[in-house]
Amino acid sequence: MKPKSVKKLKLEKRKNEIIANLEAGENVREVYLNTDLDYNLDLFKSYLHNCSDVIYREIELELSQPVRACIIYVDGLVNNDTIDRYILLPLLELRFKADQVGESIDLITELKDKILAVNEIIQTGTLGELLDSLLTGSTIVLVDGFSLALACTTKGWEDRPVTENTTETVVRGPREAFVENIRTNTALLRRRLKTHRLKIETMLIGRESKTETAIVYMEGIASEEMVEEVRKRLKRIEIDSTFGGGEIEEFISDNPYSIFPQVRASERPDSVASDLLSGRVAIITDGTPIVLVVPVIFLQFIQSSEDYYQGIYYGSLLRLLRLAAFFLTLTLPSLYVAITTFHHGMLPSPLYLSVAAGREGVPFPALLEALLMEFTFEILREAGVRLPKAVGQTVSIVGALVVGESAVRAGLVSPLMVIVVSLTAIFSFVIPNYSVAITIRFLRFPLMILAGTLGFFGLTWGLLLLLFRMVSLRSFGVPYFSPLAPLNLESWKDIFVRAPWFRMRKRPYLFVRDNVNRMPKMETPQPPKKSGEEK
Repeated sequence: MKPKSVKKLKLEKRKNEIIANLEAGENVREVYLNTDLDYNLDLFKSYLHNCSDVIYREIELELSQPVRACIIYVDGLVNNDTIDRYILLPLLELRFKADQVGESIDLITELKDKILAVNEIIQTGTLGELLDSLLTGSTIVLVDGFSLALACTTKGWEDRPVTENTTETVVRGPREAFVENIRTNTALLRRRLKTHRLKIETMLIGRESKTETAIVYMEGIASEEMVEEVRKRLKRIEIDSTFGGGEIEEFISDNPYSIFPQVRASERPDSVASDLLSGRVAIITDGTPIVLVVPVIFLQFIQSSEDYYQGIYYGSLLRLLRLAAFFLTLTLPSLYVAITTFHHGMLPSPLYLSVAAGREGVPFPALLEALLMEFTFEILREAGVRLPKAVGQTVSIVGALVVGESAVRAGLVSPLMVIVVSLTAIFSFVIPNYSVAITIRFLRFPLMILAGTLGFFGLTWGLLLLLFRMVSLRSFGVPYFSPLAPLNLESWKDIFVRAPWFRMRKRPYLFVRDNVNRMPKMETPQPPKKSGEEK
């Protein structure tokens, strides 16, 4: 038997062993390439069998003796023009003098350093690294006779362009929103923070999805302890996949069973950039336009970018209106149930007679009436979200009007109950953060039950329990209800109302340890003095 045939048999035997090990769950990072091209191709095809989108393009390099090579890529993840121009064409036009090939030339190094015109090339012989690169948009170059391969970055899949933000809209301010591409999102932050202090650290999360996740922070502003804590919590995540960032939020929250959100989710690059300058840390996940920001305090969910793009009086008024809307949407149905069930004397006589006349003929007690109406409205709101955009809003509005009017005519609910539920829904729309709005929608039901069974006593205890729970929470070690508990008057300049920018010299003390000054001390702006006036 010819020596070449013996070599082929050995390679075939080794390939079958590797395939058997693959079926037994062998770690792909412990598998290495061979010098035989056929063996390496069979190795790739064994791991990527039944993958019709993986393309194998075999070619011959015209050297002193023809050398076989093959490029491998995943169709749809690469830019075909980049492969044609900067990988395939240089390989087909490759020429070396006959006396140089195999004597003084390391072909793989020559391809990497002088031939292939790609900006990022990784040289490795580990199958695991090559598969990771291949499945993230790189093109693999294999050459017969070499146990090393090249992974050339050729990413080029379709992306959604940067569009207007739809979840955190403002009247005055930037319209850009994050998209699903992580590099586009980091670039949006770089455009706003043109400084070497902006640091972006990348890691992969998910055993199967290998989702690229970036930790973004301002060096010298964010405390190193906070950044290290974020790194530690992300590294300990062991999950098959992560796509929308919600999985990461549950893994990194201090109290994952709490109904209150302890991580802020945002689609606005300007808002995230502002948080970074305040000493917070952002977490960007590839494949989702939602960026997570930690740590967070509860009162931050009541704030909006609109507050900073308008004047101080208008911005402060908006915050006070949101606080009032937050309290009313949480308690208005419970107040109605408690007053109509237990505390009639709190209403003026004419108003109470009007309420009693409206409830005349209603077969349900006030508690059951409120629960039914709230439940019905929540169903309509959820249906409006799930239906196609063209009809969803119409169905939710018209459905609420028709159901409310029909229920009143049928004598199932009182007219005042319909008004209370409608006002509660309107107040909930004022809250700028969707996560907190969902929390309030959930909390309304236990508060109504307490108000319907114990009156104001039960409602008061329910609110106190909520307050105690919020005070006890932490977000990455930061008190959730600060700066109210613990009390810090210096931070009140940007809590309930917004002070002028030249008065907010210091960054939030909870997130920054060293670089606390946002700006030097400035004089209050004044009109220019007329010539001849004394200074």
